[in-house]
Amino acid sequence: MQQMRRLLVLGLFALVACSGSDSPDNAPEWLRVLNRKKAAVAPKATARERQMYADSVAAFTKKYPAHGRAREVYQRIELEFARELASLGRYQDSIRFYRAVLNSDPTNAAALRGVADAFDHLAISRPKLLALEKGMSQREVAHVLGAPIPGWTVHTDRRESVIDSWYYRTTEGGVAGVYFRDGQLFAAEENSHTKIVPLSQARSR
Repeated sequence: MQQMRRLLVLGLFALVACSGSDSPDNAPEWLRVLNRKKAAVAPKATARERQMYADSVAAFTKKYPAHGRAREVYQRIELEFARELASLGRYQDSIRFYRAVLNSDPTNAAALRGVADAFDHLAISRPKLLALEKGMSQREVAHVLGAPIPGWTVHTDRRESVIDSWYYRTTEGGVAGVYFRDGQLFAAEENSHTKIVPLSQARSR
């Protein structure tokens, strides 16, 4: 039994060492990360155990960015987390994770599909736009339309006032804009021609 355990450990070290440009020097650390995976994927795994595994993979990837296997695993974790958030209706949060994947892998098909689907769910209808009233606060507008998607806002400081512009995809496929002066709504348009952040572009608020 002891001999079999030794062979198993040696086999794991060999697997890690042969992974792309991975270095044998970081094999012990990667094995510690894999040990946390056992608890994270167990049928009765807690949210804390899954988070600890995700955090350990993230830390390892940051420390060893050339470790191909770690990058693949972390990307898969981000995609799974994004899907889980979307299933809970947290589409804006899911977009952040899909964009993080696209930042390192711009052609990732799963992330491109996921972010497009999330944007579709966040599209606003004409009746919602018509429900807005001049003088509404940003919180009141967000209650009606939802908060704007990261990257789809513009903040402009002027000498006489502060202008905030929020943009939303509409159910008709266009882009609507709502505009605040010093925190109060003063205008809205159903079709805005302002250039906005592409779906696949990674950008945080």
